[in-house]
Amino acid sequence: MNNILMLFIFVPILTGILLALNLLLAPKQPYEAKVSAYECGFSPVYGQTRNVFYINFFKVALLFLVFDLEILLLFPIAVTLYNVSVFGFSIALIFFIVLTIGFVLEIGSGTIKLVSNK
Repeated sequence: MNNILMLFIFVPILTGILLALNLLLAPKQPYEAKVSAYECGFSPVYGQTRNVFYINFFKVALLFLVFDLEILLLFPIAVTLYNVSVFGFSIALIFFIVLTIGFVLEIGSGTIKLVSNK
């Protein structure tokens, strides 16, 4: 059997059959706690619909992702540096210089400064 035939014909048919079996055979016994908005077990606090969200944590998480990807891209270049010649090395150097400039700008703007939110 061809892999494309398996992917585009057999898998959707099997998915449809399993979904139909689930709809037909699954027990349907909803109760009040299950259909309520707070299924996690916590009682809602009336009058308080939003919590304070400090954006500094979000900024630090995004910066961590950017610089984590930088380290992820550094490893293959370090392993294959003897194969990429001077051109590949210069491209990698330009990439890291741009990221370093971004890091310096983030420090200068105070994004990375951790503040206590009391």
